[in-house]
Amino acid sequence: MRLTRRGRVVLVVAMALLSLGGFWLGTRAVGQAAVQVVVTGHAGLPWVEVREGDTLWAIGDALSQGDDPGPVVEEIKRLNGLSDSPIRPGTRLYVPSNTAALR
Repeated sequence: MRLTRRGRVVLVVAMALLSLGGFWLGTRAVGQAAVQVVVTGHAGLPWVEVREGDTLWAIGDALSQGDDPGPVVEEIKRLNGLSDSPIRPGTRLYVPSNTAALR
């Protein structure tokens, strides 16, 4: 079967659009799955709402009450699926239930 130049262009464009559509759907599915994993694993955990000026270290320090806040910060990051420390005001952060401030 022989394709004309126009036919080849149409075929390449169609394949590119199908590939981009597949990539887009794949990224949407991954985003949906990540949200569900985070939400379903936190039933019953206490949480704090981030206010303007809050940092993970300050929250960890308040929850550890004099102990080293590092492990608390790492646990907060793990519970909330955070890879970095920046947090936004208005965000709900789940905190470990066994911290000194919550006893």
